[in-house]
Amino acid sequence: MTHQLDADALRRLLRNPDPASEPDLPDGLIPAAVLVGIVTGPAPGVLLTKRTAHLRAHSGQVSFPGGRIDASDASPEAASLREAREEVGLDPAHVELLGRLPDHRTSSGFVITPVLGILAPGFATAASAEEVDAIFLLPLSVLLDPSAPVQHRAEFAGAFREYWVWPHPEFYIWGATARILLHLAERLRSNR
Repeated sequence: MTHQLDADALRRLLRNPDPASEPDLPDGLIPAAVLVGIVTGPAPGVLLTKRTAHLRAHSGQVSFPGGRIDASDASPEAASLREAREEVGLDPAHVELLGRLPDHRTSSGFVITPVLGILAPGFATAASAEEVDAIFLLPLSVLLDPSAPVQHRAEFAGAFREYWVWPHPEFYIWGATARILLHLAERLRSNR
């Protein structure tokens, strides 16, 4: 199986045919949005960040650019683009929005709306020193590899839990980010 997908192929595979609905929030959950940015070109991949170690929540973890949906955000799409600009300096003009993946609830009290987008060639990034230690790509070839991700098992708070981990030579990709990547991978693999 080839791991090359051009922008047109990604549009066909990922564009949502139905209009997006706003997330249904159970009591106490905080709405958030992330940009699942797919970089096209000769070495396609998904844009990810490693959060700084001093952040209050999810410090040092790998994540998509994103965060809470503010009252001033017109939609999860607007929030994801605003957060991507704040965290990685991404100009929204370089993002072609395609739709959404299913909402994801976290054990830390968030409902995350993953917003899909293609990043046009020539985009630039600049990490926010307060929030981001590193900006990197998870190669699309890894997402299309049927042997990835790998399920791990560990004890948390006295109980064993299973979770997904995506292979990367430098970064540990797990948690909500890993599960959102799994949804993206399943969608790409099933539509090919």
